[in-house]
Amino acid sequence: MALNVEHLLRTAATLEQALLALNKTPHEEVLFDLYRNAAIKSFELSLETAGKLLRKALKAYGGAPRSVDALVFNDVLRHAGKHGIFDEAAVTRWLAYRANRNNTAHDYGESFANETLILLPDYLEDVRTLAVKLQEVFDAAA
Repeated sequence: MALNVEHLLRTAATLEQALLALNKTPHEEVLFDLYRNAAIKSFELSLETAGKLLRKALKAYGGAPRSVDALVFNDVLRHAGKHGIFDEAAVTRWLAYRANRNNTAHDYGESFANETLILLPDYLEDVRTLAVKLQEVFDAAA
């Protein structure tokens, strides 16, 4: 089974650029809102992409495809921890990212968006680490 982490890395790069632009833009400018929204959307897209790639990785560990496909996202994260894709601390962080993502889908307030921004630098590092780890899993399985 082939794996391509390029899309995940692209969403990480987009997130990074949005954060860089955001940090250079005064809060009162409309561009600040634009960059904040771009950062949050990049976070959402990369998290969904990470979930799809993690499902593929779990299947590479011998998981029955239908069983893996039936897992809810949080269980995918926990199983990734069981297989060594994440350590325990990373599982906890990724569960927090997912919980935040679930909230962004229902809370559009400015204060909540700003709370999400606080998570993003650590998330950016974690998503890039995940891309490397996933590529290692699939290179070893090939």
